[in-house]
Amino acid sequence: MGISFPLIKNTAKISLLFLVVVFNACNTLKRVGENQLLLKKNNIYVDSAEVKDADVESLILQEPNRTILGYPLRLNLYNLAKRNPDSSYQSWLHRKEKREQRLINLLSEKQVERLGESFLVKGINEWLKKIGEEPAILDTLKARRTLERLKAYYDSKGYFNSTTTYQIDTIPKTQRAIIDYKIELAEPFTIDSVSHQIVSKAVDSIYALNAQGSFVKKGDRFELAKFGAERERLSTIFRNTGIYNFQESSISYDIATDTTKLADDQKMDIELNIDNFKKRGDSAITTAPYQVYRFNRINIYTDYLFDERDRDQKFIRFRDYTIFYRDKLRFNPNTLANAVFFEQDSVYRDLDRTRTYRQITNLGVFKYPTITPVPNEEEATLDTNIYLAARPRYSLGMSFELTRSNIQQVGLALNPSLQARNLFGGAENLSISGRLSIGNSNDRSITDSRFFNLQEFGADANLDIPSIWFPFFNTKKIIPSYTLPRTRISLGTSFQKNIGLDKQAFNTVLGYNWIPSDHIKHNIELLNVQFVRNVNTDRFFNVYRNSFSQLNDIAAAPIYQDNATLSEVFGPRDGSDEPRRLIIPSGTTGFTDAILDREIPTSAGDFEAVSRIEERRRRLTENNLIFASNYTLNYTSRNGLTDNKFFQFRFKLESAGNLLSGISALIPFDENENGDRLIFNVPYSQYVKTELDYVKYWSVSRTGVLAFRSFLGLAIPYGNSDNIPFVRSYFAGGANDIRAWSPYSLGPGRIDAINDFNEANLKLSLNLEYRFPLFGSFKGALFADAGNIWNVFDNVEDPAATFTGLDSLGDTALGTGFGLRYDFTFFVLRADLGFKTYNPANEISERWFADYNFKNAVLQIGINYPF
Repeated sequence: MGISFPLIKNTAKISLLFLVVVFNACNTLKRVGENQLLLKKNNIYVDSAEVKDADVESLILQEPNRTILGYPLRLNLYNLAKRNPDSSYQSWLHRKEKREQRLINLLSEKQVERLGESFLVKGINEWLKKIGEEPAILDTLKARRTLERLKAYYDSKGYFNSTTTYQIDTIPKTQRAIIDYKIELAEPFTIDSVSHQIVSKAVDSIYALNAQGSFVKKGDRFELAKFGAERERLSTIFRNTGIYNFQESSISYDIATDTTKLADDQKMDIELNIDNFKKRGDSAITTAPYQVYRFNRINIYTDYLFDERDRDQKFIRFRDYTIFYRDKLRFNPNTLANAVFFEQDSVYRDLDRTRTYRQITNLGVFKYPTITPVPNEEEATLDTNIYLAARPRYSLGMSFELTRSNIQQVGLALNPSLQARNLFGGAENLSISGRLSIGNSNDRSITDSRFFNLQEFGADANLDIPSIWFPFFNTKKIIPSYTLPRTRISLGTSFQKNIGLDKQAFNTVLGYNWIPSDHIKHNIELLNVQFVRNVNTDRFFNVYRNSFSQLNDIAAAPIYQDNATLSEVFGPRDGSDEPRRLIIPSGTTGFTDAILDREIPTSAGDFEAVSRIEERRRRLTENNLIFASNYTLNYTSRNGLTDNKFFQFRFKLESAGNLLSGISALIPFDENENGDRLIFNVPYSQYVKTELDYVKYWSVSRTGVLAFRSFLGLAIPYGNSDNIPFVRSYFAGGANDIRAWSPYSLGPGRIDAINDFNEANLKLSLNLEYRFPLFGSFKGALFADAGNIWNVFDNVEDPAATFTGLDSLGDTALGTGFGLRYDFTFFVLRADLGFKTYNPANEISERWFADYNFKNAVLQIGINYPF
């Protein structure tokens, strides 16, 4: 989501001047004592080789002051604050003999006292200290403690004989210092043998079946992290093979302590110990052998309110489950059974417990469930109770939006919604939402003189089913319930007035998605139908002013102005020597027809130019019927929100028109004058489209992240189409794309934004962004965006807009800039300032840095990160 704004040149100059004044007023060493040193840098050397590892660097207790492009902004902000604002205020107040009395006469004695506590006197200093950063004055105690941490870290890697030292290098005449931490590792200790001692027979037999996958192996270097990983691996295995109550604390390791052997051979004998289950009683801790538990009774309480009424409930038996309910069972027993992965007489598995939690929550009709196992130790069985509290069946919602965009100066939107849960008893959820919006536009093409001259209204209905609904075919074997399968059926419509050509749109979707793991998601839209009708096609040249300007400039030639055949296409003369303008729409249509029908003499260049304008007009004014299917694969290697070392990949394949084309072979369709087959008097679109999207994150420091994205999209028309519908085309520019250009303003190719909305069917973009913290919740970014759009395999023949080979990559645009973000925890508010670094629309000699200035910069406002 994003909005583009032109940048005001004078504001940028004033802001830049202010920053220069502030920076010059700062003294980095202002709070550094005469006998103190400001820490400039930390270096870590292991066996004389410098180490750049975030895990190792995180062990250093004292870091230098953070900088932005080498400038210590936060330190200098801190230095701007006065040490003792109270005494400074009193000193200023009494500097002149009568100043205090004059202020008391003007305000009052109490107000003068409060002035010393005000934000301007005291508060601003506290604020500067809060957002700033104290000087990192070198502390040798922290350096020694850092050595201890480095020693412990490399001990955990098996280098028990390592030695650590540090050295302070002072930078002459600067009162700054660099600390070099030096570690000599020596030879590591290795594992000579691995044995085990397991008390419980059940655990011992399970271990024997899974010992081969151990992280602790003979001959490997001793690494403490592997012992922790092995404890987790074994605990997971035991809890997924019936030991429901297994305690990770039961696992311990004995390491040989023969000092003679260690000194000579640097080898270790490892013994794995797994004790019995420990149970804390009222007066003592008792132990008992672990057992493999199986399920006995599985009870599902569908209306559990945690009160006395829960004792008197009705119940039914369904498959392996006893389902309790109050008054009337509102939920389909099959739906409940499919959401529970416990089966009678089956072995307990933690994995099934997790899947049950996820699937019940995924139904969307219950609050978070409670699962309580009740063990029978004598028989090694579990009675399991699943407590469910239903959400309200109906809920109403209402939201209000205030918006601004390239189309609207200001917009107001009202969005009512209705949620109906468990519609047919099988956890089917129906949501109905509406949209009513009004806005103001200064567009000259709008004749409505009212302030709110833009209107849009529409409604959507979505039915969500917690399974794959596919008639006459059972998908459970290939898409099991634990993958959280869902079916989505949606219907929607929208109507626009005084927005472009006043579109009416209808759409329907039948789609499926499922998540086989935490890293993979599949989405299939078996049916995606969209019908777009342009109501006021005669307004094309009112709306697309650049296209009109091109056509009108051609018509301004004397050969056309003086032609009697074209007398009715022009408006009256205004008394000046200026050429007459074409009348919209009759004049533009008459002039275009006269040129293309060869009714009047014309040059080859004018004929070609008018042909291109008319081709674009027809494409953007024709109604579209898109009957498509698509598949999307999403993969991410990310483990949690704090993971900054991961990659994401998205692949999408879409095909449109093939089903209708197949039907047309059996049932003859009507055709238009171009031979296009029609459905409801509209030519259906036929194309194939594919997209590849790759995102990679690197954690380059403890606080900095480098993010990269690459995108390639291609849509090829064929059969019933020679171009891609506007709603399925690509555009370049905007807050989440090439940020130095506004949306739709870049390309295609090296064209200089001759159209109001530039689009094409091939897109390539590359984005690189470095993100770093500033102060508090404010974060900064430096970015470079490259890319463009082109036409290929369609009816556009302009070589400037067409991708003809690798040489066309020379038309790739480059934008660079910087950004400011504020993290609200739930979302991030983003402002990016982009500069046109390489503009392919300029002459070759003026492409680099010709527009690299604040006047041509673009300010993009967005929500959350662009990728």
